[in-house]
Amino acid sequence: MVQEAELGLNLEISHEKSRLNEMLAEISTEEHAAGRPLLSALVRVPGSKGQGDNFYKLCERLGYGEWRSLKQDEDFLKGLIKDCREFWVQETNYAQHALNEA
Repeated sequence: MVQEAELGLNLEISHEKSRLNEMLAEISTEEHAAGRPLLSALVRVPGSKGQGDNFYKLCERLGYGEWRSLKQDEDFLKGLIKDCREFWVQETNYAQHALNEA
């Protein structure tokens, strides 16, 4: 499992931060459509306090509920992280999806 990755983006530059948000939204939308957990739940940005509004707004668009309520619910994010780790730790899921779609 990848613990950390350098993306080569300078998140202090607004358009690069926007690009990262777009990439994460695209990945999560594809994963959700395929019935897989949201990978973006695992993303941590150094210096941030956790997931930002864009993450929760994406979750709202995907049908998880109203974004402000989701943001206030600590168990919501913990559950997404747990689901994601449990899914990808299974060798069959990893072999079927990660290796074939890379």
